[in-house]
Amino acid sequence: MVAKISSGNAIYATLAYNQNKVEDNHAKVIFSNKMLDPYDGVYDMAVCLRSFESRLTANQRTEKPILHISLNPDPKDKLTDEQLSSIAEEYMQKMGYEEQPYIVFKHEDIDRHHLHIVSVRVDSAGKKISDKFEHRRSMDVCRELEQKYGLIPADKKTQKEGLPLKKVEYEKGDVKHQIANVIRSVARDYLFLSFKEYKALLTLYNIGVEEVRGEIKGKEYKGLIYSALNDKGEKVGNPFKSSLFGKSVGIDALEKRMEQSAEIIKNKHLKERSKKVISTVLYTTNNRADFEDALAKQGISVLFRENEQGRIYGATFIDHEQKCVFNGSRLGKDFSANIFNDLFNGTGNKPDKEQPFMPFEKSGKEQDESSGIGRIFDLLSPETSAADEIEEQNLTRQMKKKRKQQRRI
Repeated sequence: MVAKISSGNAIYATLAYNQNKVEDNHAKVIFSNKMLDPYDGVYDMAVCLRSFESRLTANQRTEKPILHISLNPDPKDKLTDEQLSSIAEEYMQKMGYEEQPYIVFKHEDIDRHHLHIVSVRVDSAGKKISDKFEHRRSMDVCRELEQKYGLIPADKKTQKEGLPLKKVEYEKGDVKHQIANVIRSVARDYLFLSFKEYKALLTLYNIGVEEVRGEIKGKEYKGLIYSALNDKGEKVGNPFKSSLFGKSVGIDALEKRMEQSAEIIKNKHLKERSKKVISTVLYTTNNRADFEDALAKQGISVLFRENEQGRIYGATFIDHEQKCVFNGSRLGKDFSANIFNDLFNGTGNKPDKEQPFMPFEKSGKEQDESSGIGRIFDLLSPETSAADEIEEQNLTRQMKKKRKQQRRI
């Protein structure tokens, strides 16, 4: 079983995502804990909002008080609603949320039935519930529940595919709905700093996205078009305007998400985990195939872009554990496309095995520059290249400036 945890500050949007599934007969409520009792037995938006209201007003300092969890058993696990309810209840108890109001939705819109749990991180006294080592604790809880309920253990293949998302399969039909399931989750849960990174992430799920611009009655407009792709990356079927899927996957919302991502990645130092894993895997593998496979086992996908001659000119890493997308050069010069092209074509070098390879803490110009050919395995710099750092700062300023201009209008 795979658990995916996300935090936010928009309780209405989180509930609406699940309630819309219920209204479309693609989901249903199977369990609730300390929620207000609905008059007619139906948990509508009003009842759900009131159930969380007192906790949210008791603490308005917590930046992201909304908790949204998806629990994903293996598709081969055939579980009744009662069993799923028990699993959800025990999971929340073990994670420290037994006294919190929460509601459990069972999603049935795809072959792999799974659960979504909505709660809040603020307790009845107005204190934030600790999320320290949350992902590690969640993994341990999932392993316990797998053993207790005889569930199929989450394997590395599951981690590689980044469940609960599923690739679009054009042949199965209902393409619009398949695309919607992926892009809404990606736009909400993943962190990316550029449109190219967002586009690269979607290709993992056989989805293409393009920016379109034009003019109507003298007014300029810009928008996005989503398409299904086959396994070769070729478009199949008709494209869909982003407006068909809602504002959350439109260009304005994505630009805002990029701005938020820049701040979150910087403040939480999220690049470091990816850099360490990639460097370690590169050190311990001998070719591209082994490198990609070993990364997948660590929950990281890599996409290499090549020209007709087979030269690698781009590299994008997607860390599914942290839900972060990074172009290689954004992680630092030692993760750029040229480095991987040279190594995989036999023209690059690795350091001697005896060379120091563990990360150490130094900052700025004090960082040791003596080890490694080309610093390929330098995990140690907490900063990106100067160009990438400037790009991120400019992006943040541009987004803030745009929002101020929109407010004046």
